[in-house]
Amino acid sequence: MREGRPYGVPAPVGRRARELHAQGARLYDAACTLRADHTRALDAVRSSLKPLRDELVAKELDSIPVARLKDVTEGRLRLTAIEAAGLGSVRAVYEAGRFDLRQIPGVGAQTADQALAAARQIARAVEETVSVRIDVDRPEPRTAALVLALYRLVEAGPELRRALDAAERLHGRLGELLPAALPATGRVRLALTGRRRREAALAAIVELRELTAEAAETDVRLRLAQASADLLREPASEIEAWVDFELRSAEYYSQLAEVSAHRTDVAAAEGFVPSELAERVHAQPLDDTHRRVSLRGYQSFGARFALVQRRVVLGDEMGLGKTVQAVAALAHLAAEGHSHFLVVCPASVLINWTREVRSRSTLRALPVHGPDRTDAYAEWRERGGVAVTTFDVLHTLPRPDGVEPGLLVVDEAHYVKNPDTRRARSVASWTAHCDRVLFLTGTPMENRVEEFRTLVRYLQPDLVPVIRDSDAVAGPHTFRKAVAPAYLRRNQQDVLTELPALLQVDEWEEFSVADQDAYRAAVAAGNFMAMRRAAYADPEKSAKLQRLRELVAEATENGLKVVVFSYFRDVLEKVGDTLGAGVFGPISGGVPAARRQRLVDDFTAADGHAVLLCQIEAGGVGLNLQAASVVVLCEPQVKPTLEHQAVARAHRMGQVRPVQVHRLLATDSVDDRLLHILESKKRLFDAYARRSDSADATPDAVDVSDDGLARRIVEEEQHRLAERT
Repeated sequence: MREGRPYGVPAPVGRRARELHAQGARLYDAACTLRADHTRALDAVRSSLKPLRDELVAKELDSIPVARLKDVTEGRLRLTAIEAAGLGSVRAVYEAGRFDLRQIPGVGAQTADQALAAARQIARAVEETVSVRIDVDRPEPRTAALVLALYRLVEAGPELRRALDAAERLHGRLGELLPAALPATGRVRLALTGRRRREAALAAIVELRELTAEAAETDVRLRLAQASADLLREPASEIEAWVDFELRSAEYYSQLAEVSAHRTDVAAAEGFVPSELAERVHAQPLDDTHRRVSLRGYQSFGARFALVQRRVVLGDEMGLGKTVQAVAALAHLAAEGHSHFLVVCPASVLINWTREVRSRSTLRALPVHGPDRTDAYAEWRERGGVAVTTFDVLHTLPRPDGVEPGLLVVDEAHYVKNPDTRRARSVASWTAHCDRVLFLTGTPMENRVEEFRTLVRYLQPDLVPVIRDSDAVAGPHTFRKAVAPAYLRRNQQDVLTELPALLQVDEWEEFSVADQDAYRAAVAAGNFMAMRRAAYADPEKSAKLQRLRELVAEATENGLKVVVFSYFRDVLEKVGDTLGAGVFGPISGGVPAARRQRLVDDFTAADGHAVLLCQIEAGGVGLNLQAASVVVLCEPQVKPTLEHQAVARAHRMGQVRPVQVHRLLATDSVDDRLLHILESKKRLFDAYARRSDSADATPDAVDVSDDGLARRIVEEEQHRLAERT
């Protein structure tokens, strides 16, 4: 080697060096442009956010009595004169300023300065705790400006972060290389340059050649330009931004939290794990090459925790994105070279898992289920990807010789709490042959210590003797610290300070055989309403009802109230029979108003978990259901306004927890057809209409014709099923 370049490979000089320098300069300009565009986008969000935060801080300071200033100064501050002047709150002092305070009789310069410093200290503390909520039902110019500013960042998507990382690297390296390489762009200039600088120029031009070649192979300039274009793209109208916010509110709030650098309770967001473990987790890189979704801070910590600890239970409360964290871990391991992964889950969520893997990552997802499971499993063994199978199928799958899953994910892991069951034995067999295993469960394990011991036996058996009942009795924080090597759990109240008050999840299910038979009969008869509720024809074998039972069970474990909506009275009756005791309702059109309100009051007053059943046209109007934090829609509605009105019964003023909305959907069915037809223009038109007084008064005027839509879907489904026979 000689002066940083391979022996025998001359450094380009003259015209070729000028070409390389120009290429590098164009790369540098693209990097600078993207950094500048991103800075402007961030500044737009911050400037829109500031007045909203300032208003929240002012309201909070207004509620704090001026006497609290003594606490900050450990009682040294004399406030008698200030209070006598009518300044009764911390806000009054904070906004008065030094000059105005000094004009108060009896207030000297030192007292004024101390009072103002104390008020500012409290204001800073308050600013770290306030959370800006975007109320989609009460849009106003300031929140509209914030949504429009966030739109650009959300529209840029997860590719923006990768482009920015590339821009930062190029900006730093090219900022040094381009000036250093400049003498090599001319032979005369190089000859007149001193020896040291000449050697540095030749080494820089060689590195510049390598860097530009690598950039050309990976289309870096194109990716930087695309990211800049995305940041400059504006919605066609303000209403389009609002509609996009409704559809992707979690991504908007994720960007908002990142931009505002809002401080959460770090210990709580990290599950109260010991500091030395937290440090190891933070040191773990998380490759996003194969990931298509941005992570919140706590989600990134969860994925890294699973990678660091290798065999763990992720027990986050429902609604915090355990699936996304698992996908992030899968994507990281794929970037490291692992090719085979296995997900085991209840049949009711198999389709959801398949869709999540495909939409949130670049990984192949293969459902290993149903009559084609043998062929699908063989394909997975040969080509790799993420095999998604069920507890009932797992025992039929032979462990592949020479192929160890890079990660085994077991969803709803409490399903294997009884080690004597076949499903538990199958999971135990697979976990014994996998280096990395991730169990997911929303059930709080500190409430079920013996079940937790069972799960840990699969993962880290050496930890079992350490798990004591007394730790759980001492409280959840003590328990989590004691079992931190194998367990991570966060609650909504700990991490959702900036997350949306509304979390929407589509729960896709495959028809059971009984569901499919009922559906085919309804299609053949041209009975649209029977098609919509065919998934509930046989309650014992209904895939939707099975998923509903699981959602309610998880809500029960977490003490959450649930409201279940359906258009059909008979569906609600089947739901009530399936769930059994502790169910209120149903509220239907035939129930008198006074009786409806008593049902709602009893539901609200119930201690802890409860379930309320409502026919959507009756329960979606005129009732306040803010005691519920989980909403289940048994089927999609022909009129989108019905869904909006129903959800709004729970997601409204007075709701202190985020509301989770789960919509039960069947693949290859009328549900698919309805969503496809109603999305895009219908959603946009409905969003326009819902913001007008006339539309609120006459919701039928903005919805699709029931008869026309029904006829279209029936005909399409008859044609589709006829082609299959």
